[in-house]
Amino acid sequence: MTEHDSTTNTARLIGTANRGFAQHAQEEVRRLIPGVKFRTLVPTETFLAEAPGSWEEISEAIRAQEPIFLRHMQPVQGERVLSGTDEDILAAAELASELGRLHAGSSFAVQVRIADGTEVPYGASDVRAACEIAMSEATGAETLVRHADKILSVYVGHQAIYAGVSAPEENLSDWSGGAIRFQREENQVSRAKFKLLEAERKFHLHFADFRKAVDVGAAPGGWTSLLLERGLHVTAIDPAKMHPSLIKHPRLTYHGKNAADVKLRQDEFDLLVCDMSWSPRQMSRLILDLLPALRSGGTAIITAKLMHKKPFQTVKELKQDFEGHLELRQAKQLFHNREELTLYFVKK
Repeated sequence: MTEHDSTTNTARLIGTANRGFAQHAQEEVRRLIPGVKFRTLVPTETFLAEAPGSWEEISEAIRAQEPIFLRHMQPVQGERVLSGTDEDILAAAELASELGRLHAGSSFAVQVRIADGTEVPYGASDVRAACEIAMSEATGAETLVRHADKILSVYVGHQAIYAGVSAPEENLSDWSGGAIRFQREENQVSRAKFKLLEAERKFHLHFADFRKAVDVGAAPGGWTSLLLERGLHVTAIDPAKMHPSLIKHPRLTYHGKNAADVKLRQDEFDLLVCDMSWSPRQMSRLILDLLPALRSGGTAIITAKLMHKKPFQTVKELKQDFEGHLELRQAKQLFHNREELTLYFVKK
């Protein structure tokens, strides 16, 4: 096992992006970590990075200016050649035991991913069960599902098994691979609700702390439904129809018309949300027209579509469009985003 090469002072990590965006994540990491080298594990999605420094130094540098497209990262502190047989389960458990002994006394969660296209006769749950036993024996602590001190991340790639231990915050997400999952509810209006749920967690927001929201381009009402659940009064604007289950809600005001034709009171809202399939520049012009209705210090959560595959240029242009009006706190491609980004602004 090679936890850290003290002679060359290099560390390795596995980075994961949404499919099709690994190159953008690598570009961002390259700007933050001079000398970093990459090797593809899953095309356009997952990569192995080697960089000068320790895992702690690299993780701190990346988290200080969190990349837009890097969804998840984990250290690589141990590795075994993949056999493609059940012997891999034992190899992963050995890695877990070796790493666990270095972190005795800490509570652990074990996360296991098997790369797409890796042909093995076992599943992630088989590897996880073996690693949990090994970790418990090595640390003397019971493994947890959530809220553990440390995470043992095991990645079963096409050629090797990689493992590393880190604090949850060091991984950018405490979900395996950053793939945060929400349970679909009966009569759920739309899956778009998951995007706003994820944004709430990622940006450390609590929508229940807001009073009044305006949802621009609201139909059929996925985002509106979540805000109503949180107890807000919501003004929904969209010429398309809202879901029938929402129309008679006592805290919903619905304008079935274009936003340009709706008159809103100044400083009426402390939250503005917008998830529309318009071009980013069209969307920014629309939002600027509505901004007087958002009070100073209010929050805006906006989805920007990446229509021409120029994400960094898109973010730069939106910052310019909103300069003097909105301060960008974070831009992130969430797990539930596809060809888009989610941006978190605060009104100046």
